[in-house]
Amino acid sequence: MLNHMQENNDKSRTAPQDTLNDAQRGASAQEKPIALPAHVAGSSALDRLVGTARDYASAAVADNTLKAYAKDWAQFTRWCRMRGADPLPPSPELVGLYIADLAAPQGKAPALSVASIARRVSGLGWGYAQRGQPLDRKDRHIATVLAGIRRRHARPPVQKEAIMADDIRAMVATLPHDLRGLRDRAILLIGFAGGLRRSEIISLDVHKDDTLDSGGWVDLLDGGALITLRGKTGWREVEIGRGSSDQTCPVHALQQWLHFAKIGFGPIFTGVTRDGKRAQETRLNDKHIARLIKSCVLRAGLRPDLPGAERVRLYSGHSLRAGLASSAEVDERHVQKQLGHASAEMTRRYQRRRDRFRVNLTKAAGL
Repeated sequence: MLNHMQENNDKSRTAPQDTLNDAQRGASAQEKPIALPAHVAGSSALDRLVGTARDYASAAVADNTLKAYAKDWAQFTRWCRMRGADPLPPSPELVGLYIADLAAPQGKAPALSVASIARRVSGLGWGYAQRGQPLDRKDRHIATVLAGIRRRHARPPVQKEAIMADDIRAMVATLPHDLRGLRDRAILLIGFAGGLRRSEIISLDVHKDDTLDSGGWVDLLDGGALITLRGKTGWREVEIGRGSSDQTCPVHALQQWLHFAKIGFGPIFTGVTRDGKRAQETRLNDKHIARLIKSCVLRAGLRPDLPGAERVRLYSGHSLRAGLASSAEVDERHVQKQLGHASAEMTRRYQRRRDRFRVNLTKAAGL
């Protein structure tokens, strides 16, 4: 079988691309949904509980993660089909060959990064688990191949540039004072001061339980804004104090947007009509924040030493979180709490230049 797989490797690289929906439909047919045990007689009450359990099970993983895992499974099943192999039952040997092909493809396909390959393995583990056939990712055919890939191809992580306090002020200054400008100003300042992820910013509602897809809500208080967020490990609160001036105060910017957009219920950050005179009801996509940051970086002239294309690649939504972690001159535990990190080590990864060379061990050693 393996010889046959190798002989068909180049052919698979040029095979037509299957659509993700087709692959997902085929995979879904083999999944084992939550159901009553075979020895238990059904009833209306138990059947309702089965439906409830399925709803909870579907909410166990974030939608974006589910989409990524479904895509991982679809790509793996296509890879198997092009080589005359069956993805079921789980075969650590087959998965080992698959990730080796991802790291060093024989055709024209680009090699994937180590992080992407590790994510694919996680996706396959999830896919097999959903089909009631767990994959042993610690099997030597997978673990040793993945360890070798890490040893040979691993590179230092590429971190996005942090947006510092002066940067965010320059970016906000480029925004117009129309309805879109008020919204985008509130997005940037709230995202920076709260150290929020772009998905967290977009998921905010005015009140608790306003919408089914809400990820949190905001309470506007005298001292600032209290944001309650549903994070990866549960609910957490983020305090955003008022700024020293209205021009850069995140709470004032949010109040201005809510007032002039006449938003009193539902999603806080929504689209704006083409004429720019009215806020829509639909929630913004989190990709809007990435585009907003990149466009403001260019208009504000950040990193003028680099060409425009390189400057754009340096910044992303995470630049806001890294900027707060690097700018705030407070005890590290306060930054850790604001960002919602489980460990101080994770927080330190976001502090781009804050502690660099503060402790000079060379001089401390007497040199």
